[in-house]
Amino acid sequence: MPKKKRYKIKSSCPQCGCSFASHLTDEELKKRYGDVPNIELECDECMLKYHKPRQKVCPEWDKACKLEEKS
Repeated sequence: MPKKKRYKIKSSCPQCGCSFASHLTDEELKKRYGDVPNIELECDECMLKYHKPRQKVCPEWDKACKLEEKS
């Protein structure tokens, strides 16, 4: 069975600067964030909810880019 491609979601909180990173499959990404241009994230430290453009937090999402496979 082939491995599923994983997308890296990466951002930092605009309030406290804590970084956020997650690796999700296409299905997990759509289920968690939907198919919208902006992704809502929540900081684990200060609990701030903020929005970031999908292209900024997950540049691999763009179909024209080479998608990185994670083992």
